[in-house]
Amino acid sequence: MRNRLQLGASLRLLLILSLAALASSAPAKADLTVFLEEPYSLDGELAGTGHTAVYLSNVCASSPTVLRRCEAGETGVVLSRYHRVDGYDWLAIPLLPYLYAVERPEDIPLIADAKIETAMRDAYRRKYLEEIVPDGPEGGVPGGDWYELLGSAFDRTLYGFQFATTLDQDDAFITAYNARPNHMAYKLVTSNCADFVRDAVNFYYPKAATRSFFADLDVATPKHVAKSVVSYAHHHPNVSFSAFVIPQIPGSIKRSTPVHGVVDSVFKAKKYEIPLLVFHPIVGGSFAVAYVVSGRFNPAQNAMMFSPDGAFERPLTKEQRRTYAKALEELLHSQADPAAAKRNFLPWRELQARASFAADVAGHPALSIAADNDMALPLAGSSDTLGAQPAVVFVGLTRQNILQSTAPSTVTRDLLVIRLRQELSKGTSPHTSEREFRADLALLETLISTQSQTIAATAPVAGAER
Repeated sequence: MRNRLQLGASLRLLLILSLAALASSAPAKADLTVFLEEPYSLDGELAGTGHTAVYLSNVCASSPTVLRRCEAGETGVVLSRYHRVDGYDWLAIPLLPYLYAVERPEDIPLIADAKIETAMRDAYRRKYLEEIVPDGPEGGVPGGDWYELLGSAFDRTLYGFQFATTLDQDDAFITAYNARPNHMAYKLVTSNCADFVRDAVNFYYPKAATRSFFADLDVATPKHVAKSVVSYAHHHPNVSFSAFVIPQIPGSIKRSTPVHGVVDSVFKAKKYEIPLLVFHPIVGGSFAVAYVVSGRFNPAQNAMMFSPDGAFERPLTKEQRRTYAKALEELLHSQADPAAAKRNFLPWRELQARASFAADVAGHPALSIAADNDMALPLAGSSDTLGAQPAVVFVGLTRQNILQSTAPSTVTRDLLVIRLRQELSKGTSPHTSEREFRADLALLETLISTQSQTIAATAPVAGAER
């Protein structure tokens, strides 16, 4: 009897341990998120419809074209329909590479320009995507639309609309999409990126994502797909739903513009609407009515701020932005270094033109800058310029390595100030949360404090012989 009891207890313990192991190896939750991505470049100047993709937190990929269930520690993939990427209809890219062209949250750059963006995208391509995106002539960066696979947040702000899913739904999705032909199917009007996302959403929540006859003339657009899933969530309060903003990385890359549908792209663009009203008032008036009836949608309304660590936080309020903007300018004014201004060091934006992308010894993104005789560029922690000997200094681009930069503190300070001011700037969407902003401000305060200590240590003692 005792042996049977001991055996039963052992089996129960084994069962509990097995269940615990399974629980620890599976994601804590599963979600589907519709990404609404603002337009930029030529799209921003013309139609302005932007892009859309779907992110699945519990679906990962054995390759960009083969889906599987995620394992512990993995964060899922982003899927989207593309026009000209090696003949495929859709490709799956892990979340962080899709947003920032990095594998680790600590490698997300604080600031970016076109040079940094191109280099980081190409570094990831060479490591993981050469099979579908081979090198260009003489081993260079290839042309084509492959860049859309990586670093979306370099170019634009994204909005996320998130629904809870089940593991069974995810498994069914994986089976279905792995079995389907994956050949290029893109057509602007009938089979675009919004149609792909609409089909994926409706796989989980039938009829949640729709087209709009009035707002988009029955053409699927990213804006209306997002609007329709938000409307679905409002009409189904039992469905777990949240909305968030992924801000564009600060820097010199042109800011993206608000996303439009078919009708409101005409109605909101004076260069289109005014001629229509003058020469075709009935048509122009019809566009205006269609916009008022079904075209309005603010994707940033009540949205939280996305953080790469998985947290959602409230964005800065207008009052907080004003308060922090005043405090920032007071900090910069109080710590101004007149002597540094007289030395005429090249500012950050000019140095970028001479810099090249090069990861530091820990693999974090950084820039190397070659100083020549024409540059007034001091070594970090020194009040002396480099003189006649050329030198190379590096600028860390992340929170992990910016304070270890060997470039002068004036350069790194400029970088941080550009980021902080863009985070506090006005816009149609929020740019940061209080936690993120305070983390960036703390970096600047540490940098200024270190700079002040260096100046004090190198300053001549009053009365000392010269």
